[in-house]
Amino acid sequence: MSAPAGRSPLLDPDWRYVEHLSLEAFGPDDWATLNRQRSDYQGRDQARQALRLLAASRDDATFGYMVNNYRHCLQSATRAMRDGQDEETIVVALLHDIGFVACPPSHGEFAAALLGPYVSERSHWMLQRHAIFQDVHAPHQPGVDPNARERWRGHPHFEWSAQFVARYDQAACDPAYDEAPLEAFEPMVRRVFSEPRHLDDQALP
Repeated sequence: MSAPAGRSPLLDPDWRYVEHLSLEAFGPDDWATLNRQRSDYQGRDQARQALRLLAASRDDATFGYMVNNYRHCLQSATRAMRDGQDEETIVVALLHDIGFVACPPSHGEFAAALLGPYVSERSHWMLQRHAIFQDVHAPHQPGVDPNARERWRGHPHFEWSAQFVARYDQAACDPAYDEAPLEAFEPMVRRVFSEPRHLDDQALP
């Protein structure tokens, strides 16, 4: 069914539009309708939207790395998959740098915000801090403190974060590596996004 002129189509033709032009005009019934449809919309479409966000960078140029961020993410996920990691870890590897180009200084928090409601506390903690954990592998990078991660040594997730970065992040930039295609990971992403855990927000200390 096509949408009325000027309107974006509804994901489900049985849904209805809230026909107000300002939030101030929304009544209780309007919010009930919107929130009911929003919940269904996110359950059905959020994984596709996340995959589309990554896929949009497929043909992007690189500023010096031998592979672009899209291939880096695929290589990270492929390495995790070939190591026999669970689906959550593979999906985290796939999307850990999804915001790397769009918001470089806070791309870890970007990925943590995206995946936080759907992954374990261990994965969420690592995503927030993985860029800092990576600094130990770049001791000659100007302005980087390779020991910055030491502030968290002793934390239950320290060793996993160090292992993740060492195995699946800092070396996933090989132009000869035969990474799996994005399509191989789509079912995993959909399954991970189908089971929200509703983690509380965790701010970096």
